[in-house]
Amino acid sequence: MTTPRWRLILNGKSAGDDDLREAVAKMREDGIALDVRVTWEDGDAERYVAEAIADGVDTVIAGGGDGTLSEVATTLAHRDQRADALPSLGLVPLGTANDFATAAGIPDDALPALQLVHAGAAVPLDLLRIEADDGVHWCANLASGGFGTEVTVETDEGLKKMLGGLAYLITGIARLGRIEPMTARVRGPEFDWRGDFIALGIGNGRQAGGGQALCPDALVDDGLLDVTLVPELSGEVAATLGTLVKDGKHAALDRVATRARLPWVELDADQPLTLNLDGEPVQSRRFRIECVPGRVRMHLPAPCPLRMQP
Repeated sequence: MTTPRWRLILNGKSAGDDDLREAVAKMREDGIALDVRVTWEDGDAERYVAEAIADGVDTVIAGGGDGTLSEVATTLAHRDQRADALPSLGLVPLGTANDFATAAGIPDDALPALQLVHAGAAVPLDLLRIEADDGVHWCANLASGGFGTEVTVETDEGLKKMLGGLAYLITGIARLGRIEPMTARVRGPEFDWRGDFIALGIGNGRQAGGGQALCPDALVDDGLLDVTLVPELSGEVAATLGTLVKDGKHAALDRVATRARLPWVELDADQPLTLNLDGEPVQSRRFRIECVPGRVRMHLPAPCPLRMQP
């Protein structure tokens, strides 16, 4: 039997994780040829993935949070090869919020996460391709704008280290008294919305920013984007905004939000608009976002809440 060859691309912030070190040793004992590369600066993930492909690696594993997952997925996505000609993708959740992993049901602990990669075949995963003023970006989980984006961007790094995802909620509560709506036109096939919004989610995954489930019905393999627009609120509904944005309860969203499921969507704004793409803030007056079906193959639990199931 051929020895599986894996390459773990690890966010440098997690390089001293003892549990991860033990998990890597255990997988090697179980017969996996597992090498580790640690990212230090921009461009490292791109280089490591290129090396993995050249080395004939079977699986590339992102060790980090949503940003690390998106960065590794991006380096696979923009290549000319088909998804089945590229290494499969795994994830060990080591970030602050781990929104994609939480929604997908990927284990929090390193060893079970690695064992999940070993347990079954990789399945097709859609990705978001984003055209902005500064070029093309990719996103694996969710593009968000408005209140949620500003919370994520403004949350203090030290606070995140101490409190994890709770840091986003604390920052969000501090902002509640100074939310300013943003004006934009959002359009797609048989969909055209104009107005002011305070939160926007364009999801392949379901949540971002430490648990803000703005796209609670999104699926990663349906070839569609889930779009949620929360307009400017007032009165009693505004008083429940913290619960709405944090919990993403269906009843609250259905009451106040405009929602759609589209293959692509375009955003136009009079003023530069910031979208958070899995932790990467991108500013532009115009965005075109499309779902690219099955662009990579990823190891996910079976069953997985983010996949279409019988």
